[in-house]
This record gives sequence, C-alpha cells and structure tokens, in this order.
Amino acid sequence: AQRLTAIDAELIDAGPLDELKLVQERHDLHAELASMGEEVDLSGLEAEFVAVAKNYATNKGIAYATWREVGVSAAVLKRAGISRAAS
Repeated sequence: AQRLTAIDAELIDAGPLDELKLVQERHDLHAELASMGEEVDLSGLEAEFVAVAKNYATNKGIAYATWREVGVSAAVLKRAGISRAAS
C-alpha cells in the first residue's frame, strides 16, 4: 500500500518510460494485493514433490534436516520416502 502511494507521487514528474514502468508496477501490485486473500490448493504441487523428492535429495545430497529447515513437513517427507536415517 505504501508503494502504491509512492508510485502515484512519482508519476507526477515521470517521463514516458518511467511512467510506463510505474504504471506496470502499480498494476502488478494491485494484482498481488488481490491474490493475497485467495486460498491456494497445494495438494497437486505436494503430490508432484512427493513423486520426485527422494531422487532429487539423493542426487543433490539434500538431508532430511535441510528439507525440514526450509519448511517441508515431516509428513510430506515421509510420503516422499525421505527419512532422518537417510540423512
């Protein structure tokens, strides 16, 4: 919201190219604000992750603890076949 206010102020003195960039940024921010209240169904993405995560973790040397640290739940890791013992 603060950036939207700043964009309006910047548009007053903006040249044509800056105006174009600012109007696009304003459009992007409005779209982002509109989507903030939407619920996202992650089940499909989660299923795709589960299907490839174990091979990816093995190939890249990614430990169970690393997945957990970036927010992957223990239940999802279990479904993917990634265990603490493999770390």
